[in-house]
Amino acid sequence: MQYKKTLTLSCLMITVGMLSAFMPKQQEQKAKNLKVLPKNISHQDLEKLMRGFNSALGVRCNFCHSPQKDDPKKMDFASDEKKEKEIARDMMRMTAKINKKYFHDEKTKEGKALLAVSCVTCHNGKSEPKAN
Repeated sequence: MQYKKTLTLSCLMITVGMLSAFMPKQQEQKAKNLKVLPKNISHQDLEKLMRGFNSALGVRCNFCHSPQKDDPKKMDFASDEKKEKEIARDMMRMTAKINKKYFHDEKTKEGKALLAVSCVTCHNGKSEPKAN
C-alpha cells in the first residue's frame, strides 16, 4: 500500500513539474512615469527603494501615491496627483547633487557608497525633517 502511495505521489509530482515547464513566464511589471529613477529599474529594485523611503520617512505608500480611481483599495503608482510625489523627486535630485559634489560617488572596498547623504540623513524616520 505504501508503495502505491509513493508511486502515485511521484507520478503526480513529475506531471506537475512537466506541465510547469510549458506555462508561460510572467513578464516583469514595468514601472510607468519614472522621471528621476532609471527607466529600466527592475521591479525588485524599485520596491526595495520604495521600502527604504517608507522606513526613512516613517510613511506608507499613500503618503506620495494616490489611490486608483476605479479601485481605491489599490495605489495608482504612475499618478502625479499628490504634490508629495514631486517633492520626493526634488529631494532625490538634491541628494544626488550633494553626493556627486561632496562625496564623488566614492566607494568602500566592498563597493558600498561612502558617507552618502540619503533621506534618513535629515528625516530620521519622520515625514518632515526637524531642525535640531
